[in-house]
Amino acid sequence: MTTTPVSGKTGRYWHRLEDSRLQCDLCPRYCKLREGQRGLCFVRGRANNEVVLTTYGRSSGFAVDPIEKKPLNHFLPGSRVLSFGTAGCNLACKFCQNWDISKSREFDRLQVSATPHWIVNTAIEKDCRSVAYTYNDPVIFLEYAVDVARACREQGIFNVAVTAGYVTKEPREEFFNHMDAVNVDLKAFTDRFYWKICGGHLEPVLDTLRYLKNETDTWFEITTLLIPGENDSEKEIEAMSGWIMEHLGPDVPLHFSAFHPDWKMRDIAATPRATLTRSRTIAMETGLHYVYTGNVHDFKGSSTYCPDCGETLLGRDWYMLSTWNLTHDGNCGNCGRRIAGVFRDKAA
Repeated sequence: MTTTPVSGKTGRYWHRLEDSRLQCDLCPRYCKLREGQRGLCFVRGRANNEVVLTTYGRSSGFAVDPIEKKPLNHFLPGSRVLSFGTAGCNLACKFCQNWDISKSREFDRLQVSATPHWIVNTAIEKDCRSVAYTYNDPVIFLEYAVDVARACREQGIFNVAVTAGYVTKEPREEFFNHMDAVNVDLKAFTDRFYWKICGGHLEPVLDTLRYLKNETDTWFEITTLLIPGENDSEKEIEAMSGWIMEHLGPDVPLHFSAFHPDWKMRDIAATPRATLTRSRTIAMETGLHYVYTGNVHDFKGSSTYCPDCGETLLGRDWYMLSTWNLTHDGNCGNCGRRIAGVFRDKAA
């Protein structure tokens, strides 16, 4: 926790302790704050005897992306999404590849003032079907994200979250109630990794995944960044794939993404392509239907196939669709099998 001047919009999910500190209840860190202190995420802090969100209405930037870049391969494939984030994060991943945003402790990163309605109007102007809350974890700017999401739904714009899923029960319910699709970053499948590399714990993330599966209609996919020597062993991939199969089912898409040296892990080499291919094979042999490779050019590993007949349904060259063999309602164009996901007619 840090002590700097704090001001902002009153936040939700906190309570007062007997020793007069305020406890933030948004995430499993439960930061306990005295006046002027900020939590580890840096953007939630104590001011005027309440917990406030200091980044409400301010963004670190915007971009128009293909939805596949989130990555989401089974949610409105080929469509455009308006991506934005703020600053800060409630994990401390040493390998963070957006570290200049997520680890920012300077608000000069937040150059853009953006009201919820401005964001919605920009999405419409740019012909985006969705708005994505990304770059840094949106659970830490929950109040802002929820207000934007409400404005989006009023105009028929979908909401997409890219998150590590490190959030407690009540805010989790509010946040995901406003999201139409989510990519959850399952960083590894050992608590050792989460504690050593990220400063957190695995179980809250698994709780989030179980919640999404069992208690929501939100479409979700999972991404794991494979770091050589840290979370890429065959044993760990088998354990993770088996857990997903048992608790979430075979139709949840899983993305294995290539690490590149960054932030505080510049001494580790980039992930070999063979590691991604091996991991994809292990996961599919476990029974998962839709397993992908990312951050590498791999047509086979990034394309979608029918689990029954093997037909190429969505061919992908990086993030561009080169094949479309789905019916308008999301069935295999060859054998008619229903393909898991949220599909519309092919994006123009």
